[in-house]
Amino acid sequence: MSDLAVVSPQPGVFARGTLGRQLLIRVVLIVAAIAVLLSAASLFTTQQLMLQNTDSQLQGIVARLRAPDGTTADRLLQPGQPQGTLYAIFTGGATPAESGLLVKQQGHAPLERTSLPDQALSTLSDVPVDGNYHTVHLGSSLGAYRVTALSATYGNTPSSSVPATLVVGTSLSDVNHMLQQIIRVAVPLSLLAIIVAGLAVGIVVRRSLRPLNRVATTAQQVSQLQLDRGEVALAMRVPQADANPASEVGRVGQALNHMLDNVDGALAARQASETKLKQFIADASHELRNPLASISGYAELTRRGRDQLPADTAFALGRVESEARRMSRLVEDLLLLARLDSGPNIDIGPVDLTELLINAVSDARAAGQDHQWILDLDSASVGGDSMIITGDRYRLHQAVLNLLTNARTHTPAGTTVRVGLRVDRTDALITVADNGPGIPQKLQGQVFERFTRADSSRARTGDPSSGSTGLGLAIVAAVVEAHHGRVAVQSVPGSTEFSIRLPLPQR
Repeated sequence: MSDLAVVSPQPGVFARGTLGRQLLIRVVLIVAAIAVLLSAASLFTTQQLMLQNTDSQLQGIVARLRAPDGTTADRLLQPGQPQGTLYAIFTGGATPAESGLLVKQQGHAPLERTSLPDQALSTLSDVPVDGNYHTVHLGSSLGAYRVTALSATYGNTPSSSVPATLVVGTSLSDVNHMLQQIIRVAVPLSLLAIIVAGLAVGIVVRRSLRPLNRVATTAQQVSQLQLDRGEVALAMRVPQADANPASEVGRVGQALNHMLDNVDGALAARQASETKLKQFIADASHELRNPLASISGYAELTRRGRDQLPADTAFALGRVESEARRMSRLVEDLLLLARLDSGPNIDIGPVDLTELLINAVSDARAAGQDHQWILDLDSASVGGDSMIITGDRYRLHQAVLNLLTNARTHTPAGTTVRVGLRVDRTDALITVADNGPGIPQKLQGQVFERFTRADSSRARTGDPSSGSTGLGLAIVAAVVEAHHGRVAVQSVPGSTEFSIRLPLPQR
């Protein structure tokens, strides 16, 4: 069964790019927009209501300023007029015939009339005579006023009265003060509402996304499994509570569970097929050993009288013997791979990698005298002259020897092969490098597969019956994997390096 890889940490619910963050931002923006609109609508409504009340008050002031006979008189000082009321009577031009501002003196003194600034009189003269109510600004000293202009007569007697324009206004300072107070209250309340809404939405979103996060966690755990080989048991499933089709998340969870069931069935069928194939290879390899041994034996018997046979018959018997030996090696390699596939059937014990490499290079030097062999152990010692790991001495020697044989077989005479051993953090690193023609880029990901053949750029040299079966690198990968290590290759024209990483014992 494949081990479950380390699952990368899940991002926070409100991390950048997450659905939770988008929901929180959008809902808070909607709440903020609603709060602003409600505050603006409330402020506008209050302003209109207060202006209507001011207009009603202004209507009463106009009625008190008028004489019963329709002529205007100096009625500004009569009781009932609110403080800050102003009026101006224009009989022609921008200069009023009479104007005044009602102010309150200190103590219990009665209201008095004061003169209006010239800027205020100029603004009042421009008010249209339509009987409607207008808001004007009469300078920094008076501020905003609500005014109305209407046609009237001016004079003490009917005979001396002349047509005039009467402009009456009342201050909006109370209205503006009230609106400012409302703004001072509405802004903090709106901000508080936005903050509370953000906190509430955050809690709701966090709780609502928990089922989706659990589904995502299950999917991520499954994505970390190594499903390409070996026995795989997909035990992870979305909890039943999160696979209820009544909700959108539940439908996703249910679909994921169905998909995992289908994948689990497919993996089981694949594993059963691989097991049968491996068992067939193991059985066939085992059964082929005896017939091949018989063929080799009978071929060897013919050597005694081979000089009495025709040349072509002697050559054919020689080829039979050679191919029988090659077939025997192929069967042995297949049987070894089948055993390694069935489980790490290795003899564990201390292995001196320094001694192992010295012996392997010596064997390779004897077999490939037309190559240059260099052993680099300068940085390979760990507290002494040797590097000791735990493993199977015979299998590791076979793996290294296969790499050396691969370098000798697939490179031309005169190639330099450098074998190195050093410590790389917590691993022992064995490297086999040569300056041969290299491995094509498209084949580098397949060299450790069984029966992989390189093209002419790294073609086999010498006799095709030299013993190579196309399984050497596959055996290297299987042996290293059984020792919980890793094997890799890097190759460009003129430089090829195979590396084996084996974990060092913990100190």
